[in-house]
Amino acid sequence: MKKYKMKVTVFLCGALGMVLELVAARILSPYVGSSNLIWTTIIGIMLTSMSIGYWLGGKIADKRPDLNLLSLFILLGAFFTSLIPVLETLLVKPLSETNVSLVFVAIVTSAFVFGIPSFILAMVSPFAVKIEELSDKEHNNIGKTSGRISSLSTIGSIVGTFAAGFLLIPYLGVRVLILIVTIVLYLLAFMIYCDKTKKYCALMVLILICLLGINYYGKYIFEKENPDIIVDTDSEYSRIWIKRIETGDVTYKAMQVDRGFESYIDQNTKQMGATYLYYYDLFDYFNKNAKSTLMIGGAAYTYPTYYLNKYQDKTIDVVEVDEKMTELAQEQFGLDTTNTRLKIYHQDGRSFLNRTNNRYDTILIDAFKGLSAPFELTTYEALTEAKNLLNDNGMVITNIISGLEGKDADFIEYEYATYKAVFPEVKLYQVRDENKKDEQNLILIGFKNEINNIDETKKEQYTRLLNREITDFSSDRRIVTDHYSPIGD
Repeated sequence: MKKYKMKVTVFLCGALGMVLELVAARILSPYVGSSNLIWTTIIGIMLTSMSIGYWLGGKIADKRPDLNLLSLFILLGAFFTSLIPVLETLLVKPLSETNVSLVFVAIVTSAFVFGIPSFILAMVSPFAVKIEELSDKEHNNIGKTSGRISSLSTIGSIVGTFAAGFLLIPYLGVRVLILIVTIVLYLLAFMIYCDKTKKYCALMVLILICLLGINYYGKYIFEKENPDIIVDTDSEYSRIWIKRIETGDVTYKAMQVDRGFESYIDQNTKQMGATYLYYYDLFDYFNKNAKSTLMIGGAAYTYPTYYLNKYQDKTIDVVEVDEKMTELAQEQFGLDTTNTRLKIYHQDGRSFLNRTNNRYDTILIDAFKGLSAPFELTTYEALTEAKNLLNDNGMVITNIISGLEGKDADFIEYEYATYKAVFPEVKLYQVRDENKKDEQNLILIGFKNEINNIDETKKEQYTRLLNREITDFSSDRRIVTDHYSPIGD
């Protein structure tokens, strides 16, 4: 029975450790983002915590290989896991609002919020090896025992990774999942404890009530501190917030993914709140015969909805990888999926470019996830695929978040050079009159052919946008390719 309990404990703790790692990325994403740098930080901190747990767990197990002591450690793991929702509001949020770097925030919060339970879960394996070694009468199978425990823990990690990534997070959400991890750890601690007296059982009931209370308190203070968040949900790809934002006399409803707003609309007029989206209308000026549009990146579908209302004679296809986004767009932003001039493809944008046989007059790329750009849509190969899908006089219009000068200008400099290598004519627009060193919305347009199909009758309509063109921009950066991509997430 003891071996059976240990095998279950090792397997589940391995699984729960990986669940916590994925949960960490979701919890932190609205505050620090989910770029490669942030992911690297989270993984590094978690591995560091686990390494310390393996080392210290081994030392303690050698001195006191006691199941009751291991039960106490696992119960502590349940306690620190239950604190995650509380620490999100009391530590992660206020720290992210300071002027320190996001990497520093990710290091500190990963270490204190997720590192401690990961450290505790890592102690289970060396305890299990020691306990099984003592039960081995021949005392000559330490290698076999160690290998079996390591394998079982790794299999648990694999199961936890796939279960959390594909099922638990998208269907349950991180908050429910944190509660489940807390309860499972509590049950494991109870299961392996050897001396279950009435007094112990009564104490464990009180502890369970405390754990549930802590979890509920975490939800309570989150809602109290974030009254502007209407919806807090998880999809296969992201943690998504729907927020209410009040600016002067205007109230916006916004969709936030990571640290950036994907879309927002005026709740009263239902007009788009993002100024840069109106620059997509320039296709109507530069190509008077444009009828068909492809948009990569739907989010809340504010531009497609606007487009369908404004251009009654045109069609638009939208590629959005995240079906949850589309559901939220219908529920919260008024998307009408029954419109026959709208087609939605739930797949990766680059994959769609590579495989589709459709042809378009305009391709709009708005696939930022928060403030991170998907590098696979920024490369020479991707833009060449997009160009090949264009009809004559077609164009690719891309929203880019970058500075125009200084340390934050890398993105536009690389991408401008790449556009110049693919398209015969390229134009660049600064959406708002901002400091050129600040990160901001920039619109980059690549034309399939020389510009020769302008609708001069609409020049006055688009004068304000056309006057925002940056005509003196240049770049000597290396072209971005699938094998060389210094930009993106």
